[in-house]
Amino acid sequence: MRNLSAFIISVVIISCNKPETSYLGQKTPGTTPELFAPSLVNTDSVELNAVFNNSMTEFFFTRIVNRSFLIFHSELVDSKWTAPTALQMFPDSNVNTTAVDMTLTPDGNTMYFLGANPENETYSAMSDIYRSQKLNGKWQLAEKVGYPISTDEYNESYPIIVADGSLYFISDRPGGFGKEDIYRAQYLGDGKFDTPQSISQVVNTPLGSGDTYVAPDESYLISNKRSLDKPGLYVSFKKDGNWQPLIYLEEPINSEWTDFCPYMSPNGKYFFFSRRYSDPPESGWAGVTKGEVYWVDASVIFDLNKK
Repeated sequence: MRNLSAFIISVVIISCNKPETSYLGQKTPGTTPELFAPSLVNTDSVELNAVFNNSMTEFFFTRIVNRSFLIFHSELVDSKWTAPTALQMFPDSNVNTTAVDMTLTPDGNTMYFLGANPENETYSAMSDIYRSQKLNGKWQLAEKVGYPISTDEYNESYPIIVADGSLYFISDRPGGFGKEDIYRAQYLGDGKFDTPQSISQVVNTPLGSGDTYVAPDESYLISNKRSLDKPGLYVSFKKDGNWQPLIYLEEPINSEWTDFCPYMSPNGKYFFFSRRYSDPPESGWAGVTKGEVYWVDASVIFDLNKK
């Protein structure tokens, strides 16, 4: 018994002294949004996005460097997170690349993201959905996901992969309910998808939808609505297979600036979002002066489903 007690005490001591590795070693937030990983993710540059893989061993975010949107990557190695480095998604010869708004398959081996034709001006190029495979521990150059996901005439953006491998994304293609709709494409296997369908008139507003996160089990979504009377992030919960009316996320999540890039931690406990400051506000990315990544306890969202 004495030996057992000594063993238990030693385990407790080791556990207490073990460095915290979850979430890049950051102290988790409460119900007030906080900057995520200051000086590591949030710097003097423009940053956005925050995505962990399901095993919490890889982390991705986006940083603008020399007018290019670059996906930065950190990996947990020997209980330590590596310094974030940019992933190469396009050949060296391409300039003004756009690789942003990433999402991962459940096994963590395929990344989908918004990409723009590297030969065009970054802020005016048509956007499409690209994907990169992880082979032998290294992320490969990306390829465009072909039709019926990406098109030559229309924009496709903000991909989200759910638990069964199906793909949600935003597109201004014709046939939807609004200017830009949330579409869902059923996964068919072998990297292929069925014809995308606009999901619901309840969540696809006439003036369009922005960045939209969908839960892995498709039980709720969080969407940026820039065109409503109160622009910002909204949540919709699914009940009996139907999307319910959108609920506005009050301050301090939404602000006078642009709040976008919604995403959840793999365990659904923490909500990540980005905030963009532009001068003037309507100038968009061309006038951006600052971009930050925030996180907050997800109860501030789920509690809305209890009202």
